[in-house]
Amino acid sequence: MITLVVNGKPRPLDGEMGLVQFLEAHQIKPQLIAIEYNGLILDRDRYAEVTLRDGDKLEIVHMIGGG
Repeated sequence: MITLVVNGKPRPLDGEMGLVQFLEAHQIKPQLIAIEYNGLILDRDRYAEVTLRDGDKLEIVHMIGGG
């Protein structure tokens, strides 16, 4: 078991997992969000390279359109 901090709240996971798999498991569409991973803004094309590990911190910001 590992624990991430997602948007300031602890989130337990059964073990390490890829960021893309985490997003899919939580029904989050990558094209509609921006992610800060351990203090760094990630480019979308790098999401598949990230493996989430114990203690990692994610800030996930959803895009909202409007005029």
